[in-house]
Amino acid sequence: MRNVQVGVRENIVQFVLLVVINLFVGSMVGLERTILPIIGEERFGLASMSAALSFIVSFGFSKAIVNFFAGDLADRMGRKQVLLVGWGIGLIVPILVIFAHAWWVVIVANIFLGVNQALTWSMTVNMKVDLAKSTQRGLAVGFNEFAGYIGVAIMAVVSGYVASTYSLSPEPFYIGIVLVIIGFILSLIVQNTDQHVKTQAKQHKVESDPVSTWEVFKRTSWKNPDLASNSLAGLTTNLKDGMAWGLFPIFLAAGGLSVGQIGTVVAVYPAAWGLFQLFTGVWSDKIGRKKLIVPGMFVQAFALWFILLVDSYSLWIIGAALLGIGTAMVYPTILASISDVAHPEWRATSMGVYRFWRDSGYAFGALIAGIIADMINVDWAIGLVAVLPLLAGIIAWTKMKETLQSSA
Repeated sequence: MRNVQVGVRENIVQFVLLVVINLFVGSMVGLERTILPIIGEERFGLASMSAALSFIVSFGFSKAIVNFFAGDLADRMGRKQVLLVGWGIGLIVPILVIFAHAWWVVIVANIFLGVNQALTWSMTVNMKVDLAKSTQRGLAVGFNEFAGYIGVAIMAVVSGYVASTYSLSPEPFYIGIVLVIIGFILSLIVQNTDQHVKTQAKQHKVESDPVSTWEVFKRTSWKNPDLASNSLAGLTTNLKDGMAWGLFPIFLAAGGLSVGQIGTVVAVYPAAWGLFQLFTGVWSDKIGRKKLIVPGMFVQAFALWFILLVDSYSLWIIGAALLGIGTAMVYPTILASISDVAHPEWRATSMGVYRFWRDSGYAFGALIAGIIADMINVDWAIGLVAVLPLLAGIIAWTKMKETLQSSA
C-alpha cells in the first residue's frame, strides 16, 4: 500500500478505535473480578482456597500459552484476523457461566476467557505499537493498558452492583454477551496494520536476519538481559495480581466489608492502574523505561504490606490505589521497553513470549496464594507473595540497562 504513514497523529482514527476496543476487552475480565470468588464460596461451597482460586489458574495458563502463539500468529496471519477470532471465542465465556451447574464449568469458561484475552488484548497492543513511532511507544501502550484496566474497573463496580441488586448469576453475565457483540463489531471496522509493520521494518536502523520462534523465545526469556529482566518483572507483577484477584474479595469480606464495598475496593486497584498508565507510558518516552520499572516493582510490594497492616475501608481504598499506581508504573513501560529492543519483524513474537511469562503469573499467583492460604492463612499468603515483585525489582535494577534509545 502506498503512502502508509507511521505515527499516532497520522493514524488517530484507527488509534482511538483500538483504544475503545480494548475498553471492551478489559471489561470481559472486570465482569468476574468482584463476584466469581464469592460465587465459588457461596454457590458451590468451596472451602479450600486452592479450589476457589482454580478459575484463575485455568485463566492464567490458557492466556499465557495462547499469548505465546498469538504473537507468532499475528506476524504470520495479520493482527485483525486474530483479533476477530478472539472475540468469537469470547462469546462462549458468559454463556458457560450462566448455565454452570458445577464449578468445573466455571473453570472451563475461564480457559476460554484466557484465550479471548490473549488474542484480543495482544492484538490491540500490537496494532497500536504498529501505528506509533519509536518515540511514541510508551504513549501507545499506555493508552492501550489505560483503556483495558478502566474497563476492568468499571465492570468490577457494575457487576458488583448488579449482583447485589439481583443475584450473583446470571444477571451480571448477560452484560458479557453485549460486550462481546460490540467488541466484534468494532473490530470489523478497524483496519489491519500489516503495512505499518513493513514500513517500520524498512525504517529500522538495524537489519534483521530471519529469526526462528525458538530463538525469539530464548532471547526474551533468558539470553537478552533486558528482555529477560522485563519478563521476570512482568511475571511477578501478574503473580501478585493473580493473588489479589482471588484473595482480596475473601480478605476484605473477612474484614467485615459488604459486597458493594468489596466491589469498590477491588475496582479502585485496576482504576488507578488504568488511569495512571496514561501518564506513566508517556513519561517513560521522556525519562526512560528503567526509571519507572524498578521503583514500580518496589511500590507494588510495599502496597501489599500496607493493605495487610491497615484495617479500615478508607485505608484499604488507599492501599488499593497505591497498588494500582505501582502496577501502572511498570505495565506499559515493560511493553514499550520490549518494543525498543525487539526488531519490528519479530517484535510481536517477542511480545507474545513476554506475555506468556507475564500472564503465567496469574496462574502461579493463584496456586501459590491458595496453597499458602490453606496451609497458614490469607494474610500470610498476601504478605509472602509481596516479596516476589520486590526481588524482581532488585534484579531489574542490577541487570537491566536503559532501552529507550535502542531503536531510535
